[in-house]
Amino acid sequence: MNLEDYFERIGFNGPSDKADLETLKNVHRQHVLSIPFENLSIHCGERITMDLESVYTKIVKNNRGGWCCENNQLFAWVLKEMGYTYTTLGSRVFNNFKNEFSPLESHLINKVLIDGSSYIADVSFGVSCQIRHPLELVSGKDQPQLPGVFRLMENSGVWVLEKTGRKPFIPNESFANSSLVNKSLTRQIYSFTLTPRSIDHFQETAQFLQTSPESPFTNKTICSLQTPTGFKALIGWTYSEVTYNYQDGVDLLDMEDIADDEIEKVLKEEFSLTLKSKHTPKNTKGC
Repeated sequence: MNLEDYFERIGFNGPSDKADLETLKNVHRQHVLSIPFENLSIHCGERITMDLESVYTKIVKNNRGGWCCENNQLFAWVLKEMGYTYTTLGSRVFNNFKNEFSPLESHLINKVLIDGSSYIADVSFGVSCQIRHPLELVSGKDQPQLPGVFRLMENSGVWVLEKTGRKPFIPNESFANSSLVNKSLTRQIYSFTLTPRSIDHFQETAQFLQTSPESPFTNKTICSLQTPTGFKALIGWTYSEVTYNYQDGVDLLDMEDIADDEIEKVLKEEFSLTLKSKHTPKNTKGC
């Protein structure tokens, strides 16, 4: 595994000799702009592994994306190689349909310590809740980024990440009531504690998420990538291009359904992904 190859994969050519906040911001931003959040392996007969070398090969060498246990595990390796002090944490994702946090610590994130201050690095949540830069671990502080205003709230040792976004404008009226559109201006994303977690902590959950019929990842095919102005996503057959702050306080959501025989073309042209095995699009409502 080679750090320079990773930098080439994400298009990072800045200085990397200092383990400072500015460098971390730049590498974090390039990762989310270059590597998709995607779960397509589940839907084309591939097993997602927690083996770091396999993750590196998949993402860096084979030009794929991955979900959090892949992307954020790879990013933890990057942090280590660059000389950062970090701790891996587990978080519980908020379920908007059930209006509660998952009982499982299914989302892997990293806490980075720089000059006495802590930051949350997360390069793999995807779509509209993806942070561009690490968030300072301070309770109640508004931290504006392109997608909206993020804040971390702490209560009795439990931290909650939330985001206040903008109103959506959807030109294609057939998607006005789509379950893919979140119309809540402020939403909770996930909760976590500062208890360190090893990679082994996520093994059982990762197996559940890629095999259980109750898992959102077995019920939806997801591929999303951040862009300089927003993000694009292919969820099931629905392709979206989002432009943040298209007008003051408004995000533009261009959405359309893609035919089966156009799916591979969209993945290649919009996400630079070529799958070894054909996947079957899926989007089960309510999951």
